[in-house]
Amino acid sequence: MIVVHHLNNSRSQRVLWLLEELDIEYEIKYYERDEKTMLAPDSLRQVHPLGKSPVITDGDLTLAESGAIIEYLVERYGNGRLVPPPNTSERLRYTYWLHYAEGSAMPPLLLNLILNRFGLGDSQAMSAFVAPQIKLHYDYIEGELRKSIWFVGSYLTAADIQMSFPLELLAMLPQEILSRPSIGEFLERIHTRKAYLRALERGGKYDFANSIP
Repeated sequence: MIVVHHLNNSRSQRVLWLLEELDIEYEIKYYERDEKTMLAPDSLRQVHPLGKSPVITDGDLTLAESGAIIEYLVERYGNGRLVPPPNTSERLRYTYWLHYAEGSAMPPLLLNLILNRFGLGDSQAMSAFVAPQIKLHYDYIEGELRKSIWFVGSYLTAADIQMSFPLELLAMLPQEILSRPSIGEFLERIHTRKAYLRALERGGKYDFANSIP
């Protein structure tokens, strides 16, 4: 049985969504962030040395990192669902977005979060680097979603699930999301999917599901 070690308001929500889309049985072990630091509890380190979420266990396997988890679940349990056929241009595009989410889309948002938390929202680092990087990447994503309603084409793939978290995080910044209607429409599409709603019901508190202004 797959066990998802699930932290509230975290990337692990998209793992729950993927499992619901694949209609796979799973269990959830719940963890809560510290209200002051917003960090995961130390108990997660008993599952994985880094003490971060998402982490899944599946028999003797313990696996961290969203992208690795998504690839494992799709390959192990997907039976060809939510992934384009191999050796196609769509498959290459799928792989690109699967890695782009954490490798390129998330870093400027995390820097924005950290700088603001430490009172550096008006710093030179924000204006000279972080804000321009947010604009660069999310204007690019907006342009791609104007071409197609999903990241790989006309149907949902696991790449869309992986990309959901940075876009939901972006939507917490009203000035950023209001100028990018295609991203807003993407979020509205995923937030009405039955599997997404089932994942919310099982996962509990997830502030980013209602983040569109």
